[in-house]
Amino acid sequence: MHIMEGMLTWDWCLLWYLISLPVVAYGVIQIKKITDKNPESKPLLAVSGAFVFVLSSLKLPSVTGSCSHPTGTGLGAVFFGPAVTSVLGAIVLLFQALLLAHGGLSTLGANIFSMGIVGPVVAWLIYKGVKNAGGSPLLGIFLAASLADIMTYVTTATQLSLAFPVPTFGAAFVNFMGIFALTQIPLAIAEGLLTVVIFDYIMKLRPDILETLKVIGPKLKEKAKAAV
Repeated sequence: MHIMEGMLTWDWCLLWYLISLPVVAYGVIQIKKITDKNPESKPLLAVSGAFVFVLSSLKLPSVTGSCSHPTGTGLGAVFFGPAVTSVLGAIVLLFQALLLAHGGLSTLGANIFSMGIVGPVVAWLIYKGVKNAGGSPLLGIFLAASLADIMTYVTTATQLSLAFPVPTFGAAFVNFMGIFALTQIPLAIAEGLLTVVIFDYIMKLRPDILETLKVIGPKLKEKAKAAV
């Protein structure tokens, strides 16, 4: 994610905008539905957005025209779903492009797709899979956050390889992923551990909200209350 301004030609920029904007629009509708039904979830939504902003602002140089950093999208995806998280990601990416010279306006659609859509979808599916299998929610959130981070970079490498298939798409993809992996795998593990700490704190503090959002079940809610 955070492909810099001017790195993609107009046709790729337009394509990623056309793919990303409908998802973001649906996410706005979902936010209204969730907050109307559960007004007490608004602070949690704000925390999820702040988490994305802070973590994704911690950038390290990586592939030319891009960078490596945590994403923070796994937490919001588990709490509110990928569509809502796409809106959080879009807002964060827009502010970073305008105020931090991090990313760009022409590449905003591409960055939303990788960080705000693909990553959250992966996080949501992983957490739901672990939950349905009867696994620990802490294991679920760790895998969700870590794999969302990694898959975001797989998507970014794919986008760059499609735009610059030199000498071929496959060769470019291997090169991009090889460079990303040096920084991104350790970052993904660190992000997973940090997200576990934040998730565990919220689960113990307000298990009622997480139960309402169907993040945890009634039994786990009572267990979390007893642990406080």
